[in-house]
Amino acid sequence: MDVLALEAKGAKNDAPAAPAPSKSRPKAPKKAKRIVYFEVEILDAKTKEKLLLLDKVEPIATILDIKSMFHKSSKWFWVLQSRNLTCFIMTLSCLAGSMCYIQIRVHSVPADQRWYPARQSLCLDPKGKPLKDEDVLQMLPVGTTATFYFRDLGAQISWGTVFLSECIGPLVIYLMFYFRVPFIYAPKYDFKTSKHWVVHLACLCHSFHYVKRILETLFVHRFSHGTMPLRNIFKNCSYYWFFAAWMAYYINHPLYTPPYYGEQQVKTALGIFLFCQLGSFSIHVTLRNLKPPGSKIKKIPYPTKNPFTWIFALVSCPNYTYEVGTWMGFTVMTQCVPVAFFTVIGFIQMTVWAKGKHRSYLKEFKEYPTLRSPILPFIL
Repeated sequence: MDVLALEAKGAKNDAPAAPAPSKSRPKAPKKAKRIVYFEVEILDAKTKEKLLLLDKVEPIATILDIKSMFHKSSKWFWVLQSRNLTCFIMTLSCLAGSMCYIQIRVHSVPADQRWYPARQSLCLDPKGKPLKDEDVLQMLPVGTTATFYFRDLGAQISWGTVFLSECIGPLVIYLMFYFRVPFIYAPKYDFKTSKHWVVHLACLCHSFHYVKRILETLFVHRFSHGTMPLRNIFKNCSYYWFFAAWMAYYINHPLYTPPYYGEQQVKTALGIFLFCQLGSFSIHVTLRNLKPPGSKIKKIPYPTKNPFTWIFALVSCPNYTYEVGTWMGFTVMTQCVPVAFFTVIGFIQMTVWAKGKHRSYLKEFKEYPTLRSPILPFIL
């Protein structure tokens, strides 16, 4: 037994040893993908003069990013106009008992105060179409050295400020005529309101309309474009303020006569006015819900459960349809020529806007409903 045990033990010792587990080699770190940076050259669209060269711009940068880079990089540029410095300050200091001296200081105006992003227009061609802020650099038909042409859009102002100015002015002006402040009518009529109830109703309707528009501007509207040229505020305000004064002068005039058909005409017109005001508000809320905050994605508006939105089945811009209806109701209510003239001018302008919006819908959406008309169902 001992001999067998010893032989078995020897055989076990003579057996080849099991191979040791091989250690796994560490994986080589993955090489980071090489980012191909762009060089962006910005030239003046008129003079073709180089304004700036941006180096190492990421390919995923948007046009808005490039505008911001231009805005920051040109911070210390000297702003020249007709090759002369635009800011030249002279300070004259006179000290009692001493001789006068003139201190002249020349200041550079930082370009970032002028060429902020909203004021810039960048194009691929000097006479081309401006690029959108959301366009991505690597998706544009340019090489790694991209050339953009810059145009100065001039001083800008927010759409909200313009809307508020358009609405607050007519509201205040109309009330001045309604209360007959001095120097408008004869002195004996100062601060004496009209004896006709339709005049008071017209004031309520006019004020309601513009208060509604102010509240919608503050809490409902979402503007696709943040700004517009500053000069537009003078043009827009002149239009609204002038017509508000013109119609208010005649409606609140001491010699104003009520509508020909009396109470029946006024009540019918009031119904049209209120119906269109509710419709306009419903459309604005629907358009607001269609666009998330900060988004510029366009969608096709469709009718909702609100009956006032069912007109979307036939019209592309029912907000303009209801606006025209509002002023038609006000025209019938007051039976006043300046109001009728304002309604006609407004209808022409809104028709131009509606046709442009309708063409934009047809161009952008292949599945856009063909039954719709721009502003009036089956007509226009």
